[in-house]
Amino acid sequence: MAVETMDPPGLPQPDGWRQLAIGTGSRVVFLSGQVARTATGEPVGPGDLAAQTEQAYLNIGTALAAAGGTFDDVLRLTVYAVDWSLDKWADITAGAQRAAARLDADVIRPTTLIGVATLAEPDFLIEIEASAILP
Repeated sequence: MAVETMDPPGLPQPDGWRQLAIGTGSRVVFLSGQVARTATGEPVGPGDLAAQTEQAYLNIGTALAAAGGTFDDVLRLTVYAVDWSLDKWADITAGAQRAAARLDADVIRPTTLIGVATLAEPDFLIEIEASAILP
């Protein structure tokens, strides 16, 4: 495995992300922000943050597989959520957990969540970027 994640002593112990990822691979992958669209461009989960989160994670899994990797290779995620408020965390977590089950993967990584006013299209509620390192 090219990535080791941890929550070191002396830092808060988060629920839903990791504080640190250490990459030891040789190929760095930067993935564009993924949204709730299928391979054919069809929207997934209009108005449903959990469904859109799930699809964004599944799209990340698809992209990583194309590069020869998996979620085990992800160093960090950046999540952009429209009109962010803490009450939306449960939907994001639910979508991430469903994707993790479908991908058979641990999707919990060092994560930065940024609240935004809007994304590229008005129906997008969430966009997720990933950085990975492959052996």
